[in-house]
Amino acid sequence: MESRNGAIQFEFVLYTAKNWNQDSRFTVDLLCELQRLAVTQIYRCAGHIRNDAVTLDGATHKPPPFQEVPLFVDEMCAYINENWNLPAVHLASYVMWRLNWIHPFFGGNGRTARAASYLVLCARLGFVLPAAKTIPELIVEDRDPYYASLRAGDAAYVQGKKVDVSQMEDLMSSLLAEQLVSVHELATGKPAII
Repeated sequence: MESRNGAIQFEFVLYTAKNWNQDSRFTVDLLCELQRLAVTQIYRCAGHIRNDAVTLDGATHKPPPFQEVPLFVDEMCAYINENWNLPAVHLASYVMWRLNWIHPFFGGNGRTARAASYLVLCARLGFVLPAAKTIPELIVEDRDPYYASLRAGDAAYVQGKKVDVSQMEDLMSSLLAEQLVSVHELATGKPAII
C-alpha cells in the first residue's frame, strides 16, 4: 500500500509542479492532499491536520501542541509564498525542515515533507527535474544525513535563530547534484567525470 500510495503521490507532485503558475500558492490544502495520497488506506487521518499530541520515538524534538499546528502551518505556507523569489534549494530545504518540525499529521509526515519539498523545488525552478533517482528517493536510501540536517535546523530554532536551514541546504544541493549526475550517466552510459 505504501509503494502504491508513494507512486500516486509522486505523480501528483509532478503534475502540480508542471502546472504551477504565477497564481499558484503553497497552501494547507495542498499539504493535506499530499499527506492524504501518502497514507490513504493506511491511516484513518488521511488528509487531516492532527487534533491531538504526537511523540517521535528516538527523537529529541517534541512537536508543538496540536492547538498551535494550524498557526505554524499557515506561517510555513506564508513564508514560501512571500519568499518565492529566494533560491529553490532554500525554499525546498525550509519546507523539508519546517514540515518535519511542525509534524502536522498523525502519520506520513516524512513522506509528505519530502514530497512537498520536491514539489517546491521543481515549481520554483519552473520545470520538473529529470531523474533516474529523485532527491526523495536518495534521502530514503541514506536517512542519516537527512536526520542530522533536521536536527541542525531544530537546534538553530531552539537557539533563537528563526530560520537556519543551511545544513539542509547543503544536503539538498548535494542530492540535487547527485540526481542530475545520474541523469547524465543514464544519457551517456558512462560515469560522470566531476
